[in-house]
Amino acid sequence: MASPPTEAVEADLVLGVALMKPLVLICSQDAELYLFLSHILGVDGFTSEPAGGVKEALALADERELQAVVLDCGAASATGPTICARLKGEPRTGGLPVIALIAPGAENQHLDLLKAGIDESFVRPFAPAKLLDCLRTKLALPKPGSNGIENSSWLCCGSLEMKLDAHRVRGNGHDIHLGPLEFNLLRQLLEAPGKVFSRDELIGAAWPDNIHIGARTVDVHISRIRKALKAASPGSVIRTVRSAGYSLEKPDD
Repeated sequence: MASPPTEAVEADLVLGVALMKPLVLICSQDAELYLFLSHILGVDGFTSEPAGGVKEALALADERELQAVVLDCGAASATGPTICARLKGEPRTGGLPVIALIAPGAENQHLDLLKAGIDESFVRPFAPAKLLDCLRTKLALPKPGSNGIENSSWLCCGSLEMKLDAHRVRGNGHDIHLGPLEFNLLRQLLEAPGKVFSRDELIGAAWPDNIHIGARTVDVHISRIRKALKAASPGSVIRTVRSAGYSLEKPDD
């Protein structure tokens, strides 16, 4: 995995002492779900690491100083209870809070998860704030988010509103349903309405550092956002600036 940018490291240094963000292991083979979870955790002051299967999860638990584990329990996979049981059975990881996210159709895993020692479980879809509150309670952490972002903060531009911790977007009071990539892209545009963001800047905001993304992929996701905005918030316009990138128009433009 790519090293964090120098600026990010420097931003986390106070009087020469690194601020340690709680590290959460996310066990999932669903890339979209991992991006979604890593985003909401990052906004709230956590950092995350992905693991695809049992061996990778256990290896990372040995190598890294984890504070919690989130298990994606899908209907087609029964690895969640296995990972939980293995973690709970090891002296080094037995005290880690383990939280299961159970997909619709996988409710039969409840009993196996309880037998494995699961600390908490949520059936998807779930409110992201519930997961964040659960982690903060288990780890005895304060409520406010990191980087000056409070849990209740909204980004607004005209009739368009985005609640960061709840991963929620509204236009004219109507909910707009976006995937994690579209949410990250729109958030970047909403943070500076009127500013033109290059495709490279948008890639940096929405995708992990170790994934190569072409400009055309950005165009596809922007097109999806435009379609969603047109239906719920027609006054919110993403402008294409030829050879430069994209910009969210200010309400008074």
